[in-house]
Amino acid sequence: MLSGLMNFLRACFGPKADRYVRSSSDAAGRQDGLLWYKDTGQHFNGEFSMAVVQANNLLEDQSQLESGCLSTQDCGPYGTFVGVYDGHGGPETSRFINQHLFQHLKRFTSEQQSMSVEVIRKAFQATEEGFTSVVSNQWPLKPQIAAVGSCCLVGVICGGTLYTANLGDSRAVLGRIVKATGEVLAVQLSDEHNASVASVRQELQSLHPEDSQIVVLKHSVWRVKGLIQISRSIGDVYLKKAEFNKEPLYAKFRLREPFKKPILSADPSISVRQLESDDQFIIFASDGLWEHLSNQEAVNIVQNNPRNGIARKLVKVALQEAAKKREMRYSDLKKIERGVRRHFHDDITVIVVFLDSNLVSKCSSIKSSNLSVKGGGASLPPNSLAPCATPA
Repeated sequence: MLSGLMNFLRACFGPKADRYVRSSSDAAGRQDGLLWYKDTGQHFNGEFSMAVVQANNLLEDQSQLESGCLSTQDCGPYGTFVGVYDGHGGPETSRFINQHLFQHLKRFTSEQQSMSVEVIRKAFQATEEGFTSVVSNQWPLKPQIAAVGSCCLVGVICGGTLYTANLGDSRAVLGRIVKATGEVLAVQLSDEHNASVASVRQELQSLHPEDSQIVVLKHSVWRVKGLIQISRSIGDVYLKKAEFNKEPLYAKFRLREPFKKPILSADPSISVRQLESDDQFIIFASDGLWEHLSNQEAVNIVQNNPRNGIARKLVKVALQEAAKKREMRYSDLKKIERGVRRHFHDDITVIVVFLDSNLVSKCSSIKSSNLSVKGGGASLPPNSLAPCATPA
């Protein structure tokens, strides 16, 4: 009788009525056109909110939140893992990272019996080596996979410590309360590896002093070898191993002269922070968000709005800004299909992780049930997939 009544109410009030009801059906998130979201959930250190909006024909952003045991052994340590993987040239690399990086991290944590910078660095290295093997195996039939890559942003909260690791230009921003004034300040946690940053260009020039064309200003955008904006990534094997920078790779990706050492790096920048009671939340997002919002603007939005659905709120504000820049209405932008939508904005992934100081200070050996949430995208029939590694 009760289930029949619930079905009747759902039929009457539609999806909006139960959108905010927390139930088992909401565990995997919800899809609304090109928007996927999980408005609220509980992780080891507090609450979280996730949202992804698709612009590319194939979603190139992948993401995950893992809470509970951070090793392959049940004895811990326990904590929270967040990953945002912004792919380019195709979805293969970001999907690979989403499947393998956390598994590598758990394996190395078990070996060392603790979380550390070294564990995270090893997990990145193993993921890079794994994808390079995929490229090597697929090269004869799918050579364009050598030009597919991904940024990789990871946050690990374990035993009151926050580790932030990054390749590329996704970004993690902390919201920290100033007790004297009550305002919340934005603190950027991640280093960005984009040729638009002067220090990144200087780093590349010092690593490749013999190459005057290591960074090139092309159509007002700085690019490594005139091809790619980021200097560190997983994948992009065509700029790391010379044997994959030749025919039958598309001519647009091939360099005129062979290179002797890798042009791009897969070595992440890693920062370590002891979390304090003033640290309120962290925003992990692909550069699709930061193209339209400053760090402080994003932090203000999180601070001044309800937690439930806050990631979706950030995505909406970014899309409103994208529409405004093109002098169009937000409602019209939402009607544009995937693929064409990429001319207006990038795929955008946002994960907001709130920090409950009572939980953050909790011992990492206290057992917790495991939770795994992976950011979704519009599900497509198999025959609608684009060819592998369509150039971005």
